[in-house]
Amino acid sequence: MNLPCKSWLWTFGAAIAFWAFSIPLMAADSVVVGVVHRENFAYANMMRTAYEMALEEINATGGINGRPLALVFADDGGDVKVGGLAISELALEKKAVMLVGGYSSSNTLEMAYAADRLDIPFLVCTAADDRITQHGLKNIYRLNPPALGYTKGLEEFLISRVKPESMSIVYENSPFGTGSAMRMMWFCRENGITIKAIQPYFKNRASLTYFHRLLIPIQKDAPEVLFMVSYLEDATLLVKKIGELQIKSLLCGGAGGFTHDDFSRSAGNASEYMLTATLWSPANKGSQAKDFSDRFTKRHSQKPDYHASEAYSALMVVAEVLRKSSSVSSVDIRTALDTINVDTPFGKVAFSDYGPFRRQNVSKTQVFQVINGQFETIWPIDLATAEFAVPLQ
Repeated sequence: MNLPCKSWLWTFGAAIAFWAFSIPLMAADSVVVGVVHRENFAYANMMRTAYEMALEEINATGGINGRPLALVFADDGGDVKVGGLAISELALEKKAVMLVGGYSSSNTLEMAYAADRLDIPFLVCTAADDRITQHGLKNIYRLNPPALGYTKGLEEFLISRVKPESMSIVYENSPFGTGSAMRMMWFCRENGITIKAIQPYFKNRASLTYFHRLLIPIQKDAPEVLFMVSYLEDATLLVKKIGELQIKSLLCGGAGGFTHDDFSRSAGNASEYMLTATLWSPANKGSQAKDFSDRFTKRHSQKPDYHASEAYSALMVVAEVLRKSSSVSSVDIRTALDTINVDTPFGKVAFSDYGPFRRQNVSKTQVFQVINGQFETIWPIDLATAEFAVPLQ
C-alpha cells in the first residue's frame, strides 16, 4: 500500500514541478503586454471581447515576429491608488513590455505618471482628459481624441444644419464631463449662441428624483439645444426624465454613454431623434470598420461602439509597434511608436504633437442620430447612412 502511494506522490510532485517550470518558459517565449482594465464599468465586457479578438488574430498571423503575444490584465477599479498599484503590478511583477488601456480620465492621468516613472510605454485608448497628453510624459501616447476634440463633428453639424441661438449644458462633474462641457461652452461663445443654463451633476447622486430637481429650471426656460455629457446609466435616466418633463429641445450627447447599443433600448421613445457625438461608426471609410463591426456583432451578439473599436485597434497598433521595434526596450518601443502609421478599424493611427498635445493621434468625430430606435450616421455627409430627421415639436 505504501509503495503505490509514494509512487503516486512522486509522480504528482514531478508533474507539479514540470508545470511550474513550464510556465516561465512559456512566459519567456511570449511578448507580454499589460492591459489596464476596469471590470465594473458599462463597457468592460465589450472592450475585453475586443482585446481578445485582436489577440487571437495577432497570434494567428505569426504573433510578434514569430513569438506569441500574451495579455495580462489588471483591474484599476477606477481608483487612483489602485490604478497606481495596477501599473506597478503589470510592469514589475508581470513583466509587461508595454501597456494599453485606460478608461476613467482622472485615474488614467495618475496611471500615466506612474507608467512614466517606471519608464514603460503606455498607449491610452479611451480616457479623454486633455491633460493626459499635455504634460510631456515621454512614455504616454493616446489613440482616442482628447475631450477637447470629442464634439468637433457635432459642432460642425450644429453650425451647418441647426444654427441654434440658445443652448443649455448638463454634464457629469468628472474630468471627462467637465472637459467636454467646457469645450461646448467655448463653442457657444465663439458662435454667438446664448447659454441659458450650465448644470453639473454628481454621478453618485444620479436618480430620477435628483435629475427632476436639476432639470426643472431648464424646463421653465427651454433652450433650442440641450447638450449632455454622461455615461450609460446616467444618460438613460436623464433622457427619460427630459421626456417626462416634455422639454422640447433638440437633445445632443457628447459621446460617452449615449453611443452604447443599450442606450436607445433603455431610454425608449424618449431617445428618438436625439443626436450624439461619436468617435467612430461602422460607416467609416474603408472596409476595416464594417468588417470589424460585423465580426464583433457575430461573436458578442451586440453591436460595438467606439469603445470596442478603440480597444481592438489599440492592440493592433501595439502588435505592429512591437514587430517594428528593434527590441522590447522602452527606448526602442518609443522609437517605433513615434514613427508608426497604420490603418485600423478606428481609422489611421499615427502620433504627433499639435497645439498643447504631445504624442496624440488625430481622428475626426462624427454624429449619430437615433432614428426608429437605431443609430444612424448623419455627419459628415460622405459617411451618412441617413438624412437628418428634424424632431417633431
